[in-house]
Amino acid sequence: MIIFDLKCANGHTFEGWFEDADAFETQSRNKLVTCPVCEDTQISKIFSSIAIKSSPGVQDAPVEPAEMRQMVKKISEFVEKHFDNVGCQFATEALKMHYGVSEPRNIRGVSTEQEEKMLKDEGVEFFKVPSLTPENARH
Repeated sequence: MIIFDLKCANGHTFEGWFEDADAFETQSRNKLVTCPVCEDTQISKIFSSIAIKSSPGVQDAPVEPAEMRQMVKKISEFVEKHFDNVGCQFATEALKMHYGVSEPRNIRGVSTEQEEKMLKDEGVEFFKVPSLTPENARH
């Protein structure tokens, strides 16, 4: 599995997951890769701000806590800037999009363990991003 940062001809950036680099090229050539914002099919790969590479048999240098906090901070800032905050209504909004009641969009919010289990049972894909509070951002 490989993840590419992508950009459409209209300047929207997004992430795409592919089996390998050839899969991206084939899907892109066949106009199967589309921008989630404007549905443009003129998609190009762009450099990622974060990359992690691991090779079999090669020991990677451990990531220092300060570097890890910086990465989490960048991810948190990206999510805050590019995702609508729906607060406690996360599960409700995710279900509405999943069942076509509302238009798909990037959302963020909070949910209980019970809501997360229900979303998984319904087949709704989501992921949790740690958020930094001012207190743990300094340490």
